[in-house]
Order: sequence, then structure tokens, then C-alpha cells
Amino acid sequence: MSWIVLILSGILEAVWATALGKSEGFTKLWPSVVFIGALALSMVGLAWAMREIPIGTAYAVWVGIGAALTVVWAMITGETDVSWARLALIAGLVGCVVGLKLIDGDAGH
Repeated sequence: MSWIVLILSGILEAVWATALGKSEGFTKLWPSVVFIGALALSMVGLAWAMREIPIGTAYAVWVGIGAALTVVWAMITGETDVSWARLALIAGLVGCVVGLKLIDGDAGH
């Protein structure tokens, strides 16, 4: 269960990072509201997952998921160019996240 919560928290990290950019320095109401809500839920989920998953693994997975999804969303929306290099680096990041889960053993089960 802690891994599911961690993954959802990583997704929420991408939501709050994107909302932060859209808030234009907190001058736009709804992106600012989404940022605050997603940030709070993401942090609560990360903290909860860290009760069973080692801190180094949990944080790296959380950041990796958030970073990868933020870049993918930016490519989908056209805010960032799509390139083979960018796609390869995202694939490497995802591979590292999966690798951390695999070497973590039984923690979080």
C-alpha cells in the first residue's frame, strides 16, 4: 500500500509543479489553489509512505515520478519541445525509479 501512496504522491508532485508554473507567481487564483492542495496532499502521502519505505528510496522515487510526468506533460501541451534525447533521458529516469523499487526488497509490502 505504501508504494501505491508514494506513486500517487509523485503524480501529485507533477500536478503542483505544473500548477505553480501556471500560477504566475501566485497571481492567478485557481492554479494557486491547485498548487496548495496538490502540494499538501503530495507531502502527506510522501510522509505516510516513508513510514515503510526507506527515505532515500521514497524521496528519489517521488522526485523521479514528479519530474518525469512534469516534463511529459510539458511536451504534450507543447510548452517543451519533444526530442529523442529528452525521451531517452525520461526513460532513463523511469528505469532508475523502477530499479530503486526492485532493489528495495520487502520494504513497504
